[in-house]
Amino acid sequence: GVQYTSEEYKNKTEGMERSYSRKGNPWDNACIESFHSLIKREWINFYHFLTMKEAKKAVFKYIEGFYNTIRIHSHCGYISPMEYERNYKTLERIRLEKN
Repeated sequence: GVQYTSEEYKNKTEGMERSYSRKGNPWDNACIESFHSLIKREWINFYHFLTMKEAKKAVFKYIEGFYNTIRIHSHCGYISPMEYERNYKTLERIRLEKN
């Protein structure tokens, strides 16, 4: 949207690489849009937050306490990202020991 081309946004993101797709091309945002839908459906819609602090705490709890640690992901072979990383490190250690 227009908020991402505003001067305020440009100032706050100075030094970062910004990515803009062509108008009408939604593919840049597909992953984050999917995540937003998921977190709303699985978590946020079950709560009524009174403060921004409560909302931030709940989002952090979802991401760090469930999404990255327990929830299975199809792109990880239907295991959690934490388990996927643990398996990767184990296989990498075995590979290095063989060499």
